[in-house]
Amino acid sequence: QVQLVVSGGGLVQAGGSLRLSCAASGRTGSYNMGWFRQAPGKEREFVSAIAWSAGITRVAIPRYADSLKGRFTISRDNAKNTVYLQMNSLKSEDTAVYYCAATTSSRVTDTVAYSFWGQGTQVTVSS
Repeated sequence: QVQLVVSGGGLVQAGGSLRLSCAASGRTGSYNMGWFRQAPGKEREFVSAIAWSAGITRVAIPRYADSLKGRFTISRDNAKNTVYLQMNSLKSEDTAVYYCAATTSSRVTDTVAYSFWGQGTQVTVSS
């Protein structure tokens, strides 16, 4: 079992920044970790993920939704079992509940591939 606790959401003005954290319990070092978001009345969508590469050399490879590249940065600290999402230049359309999730699948952009989910944190961007 993996438990994920998300923190760092809040209210920010457009153009501002926030950093979300996802603290994981258990041995999550082998998991691919993802961030998703869900705005009111919309489906949950992929934001970013950090996956381990296949093969002998384990390299963490970040993935982003195309529309978010350049503004969001994902990182992981395996020693702390924590994944971060740094969000810069926030826009009103970034307002949503943000979720952290863990998967052993390589389909890191696919919501249904994730087995474990955090509780979500509200991010509200005022214009």
